[in-house]
Amino acid sequence: MSTASRLPQITGRLAARLPRTVDARVRRLAVASLVGQTLLVVTGGAVRLTASGLGCPTWPRCTDTSLVNTPEMGIHGFIEFGNRLLTFALAAVAALMLVYLWNLRKERRDLFLLALGLLASIPTQAVIGGVTVLTGLNPWVVGLHFLVSMALVVFATLLVNRAFGRTGRFRTAALHPLPGALRPVTSAVAVFSALAVMLGVVVTGAGPHAGDADAPRNGLDWDLFSHIHAVPAYLVTAGTLVALALVLMRRIPGPFRTAVFALLAVTVLQAVIGFTQYYNGIPAPLVAAHMLGAALLMGTATNAWDLAKSSPVK
Repeated sequence: MSTASRLPQITGRLAARLPRTVDARVRRLAVASLVGQTLLVVTGGAVRLTASGLGCPTWPRCTDTSLVNTPEMGIHGFIEFGNRLLTFALAAVAALMLVYLWNLRKERRDLFLLALGLLASIPTQAVIGGVTVLTGLNPWVVGLHFLVSMALVVFATLLVNRAFGRTGRFRTAALHPLPGALRPVTSAVAVFSALAVMLGVVVTGAGPHAGDADAPRNGLDWDLFSHIHAVPAYLVTAGTLVALALVLMRRIPGPFRTAVFALLAVTVLQAVIGFTQYYNGIPAPLVAAHMLGAALLMGTATNAWDLAKSSPVK
C-alpha cells in the first residue's frame, strides 16, 4: 500500500488521539502562549537596551553567510538571535495548539480562531522585525514591533480565559453578578492602558535607548511626550480605583475581585517604575522593568474587562 493511500488512515489515527474536549493539554498550551508572548517583550527589550538591535545586521539571515549568530559577533549577536529564536518557539506553540484543537475547530471556534491569529502573527512579527533591521532600527518601526507584541499579549490573555472556561460563550466558571457600572469602567481602563502603551512607544522613540549607537531617534521632545504619556496612565489608575471601590463596597468575591487587585498591583508598580526612571536618568534596568510592566498591564486590563463583560449584571 502506497503512502498516499495510507494517508487517510494515518490522519484518522492522529485525529483519534487529539482532544475532543478542552483538556489540560490545551490549557497548558494557552498558558505557554501567554508566558511566551510576555517573555518576547522582555527579550525584545533586552535587544534594545543592550544595543544589540543590529547584533544580526541583516535579515532573514543573521549574517550574509549564516542563518545563526557566530562567535565573532559576540554577546550582541547572541542576544539578537536569541530573540529571533523565541519567535520560532512561539510559532511551534501556536501550531501545536491548532493541532490539539483540530477536533474542536467547529465546536470551539473561539479558541481555534484565537490560536490561528496567534500563529498568523508570527510571520507578521518576523517581517516587521526584518524591516526594523533593514531600516537601521527606525524608531517608528521598532515601536510597531512592540505594539504588535502588546496586541498578542491581549489575544493570548483571551485565549487563556476561554481555555479555562472563565469567560466567553462557553464559560463554565461561576461569576458573581457585577454592578452595571463595572463594564464601562473596565472598558475605559483597557482603552487608556492601550493609549498609555502607544504613547510610551513615542516616548521611547525619543529617548536614549535606541538599540544601537547609530540608530536614529524620532526627533520629538522626550520630556513633553513623557508628560503626555502620563495622562492616560493617570486615567488607568483612576479607573482601577473606581473598580476597586465598587468591589469593596459591594463585597464582590471571586475571579473579578482577584482581577481588580492584580490590575491595581500592576498599575501601582508601573507608576513607581515610571516616576523612578524619569527622575533618575532613564536607567536601562528600569526601562526593561517598565516594558515588562506594560505587558502585564495589557494582560491584567484585558482580563478585568473580559471578566466584567462575561459576568451577569445586577
